[in-house]
Amino acid sequence: MSSLGVKNLVKRYGDKTVLDGFSCSFAENKVTCLMGPSGCGKTTLLRLIMGLEKPDGGSILFPEKTRFACVFQENRLFRAMSAVKNLKLATRASEVEILELLSLMGLEGSRHKPVRQLSGGMMRRVAIARALLAPSDVIVMDEALKGLDEKTRERILETIQDRSRGKTLIFVTHDPRDVSALDAALIDMGSN
Repeated sequence: MSSLGVKNLVKRYGDKTVLDGFSCSFAENKVTCLMGPSGCGKTTLLRLIMGLEKPDGGSILFPEKTRFACVFQENRLFRAMSAVKNLKLATRASEVEILELLSLMGLEGSRHKPVRQLSGGMMRRVAIARALLAPSDVIVMDEALKGLDEKTRERILETIQDRSRGKTLIFVTHDPRDVSALDAALIDMGSN
């Protein structure tokens, strides 16, 4: 098994130190949930792992050519385009694959509407579908389930678990139920 993780990671924004010698590892092709209070550095850690920001110290232990897919805290969709067109553009998945996943996510009746006409929860599901369909080795999800009602949340958790099989999934959540639903390892960033 390859070593995936970070060692003695340091990240500062001006005078504020967000991560100070933080180390953790992620089991390859398994699910790891990150939990901790707001402001403890979960999103910063994800941004560093994906190379969107540079650390001030420490090491990032992911192979150089790791392909990442991500659900950010914001949906980051093309609002004038349909769900199907958003997913085609971002993932290069076939229309059959796209329609199948959107149906699993309860979006069969809305898949051709402009995204701007969808509810917040529907847009969130499109963003999740994009990450699940993108060619990747590691899927990063930053509070992916926010804004989803309980029934939809359960359905999406099952879909995430099924569709991320064989990949490393790093899943930020504030809900301990997600850890057990995803059969995940837990890293509590609030205790570091």
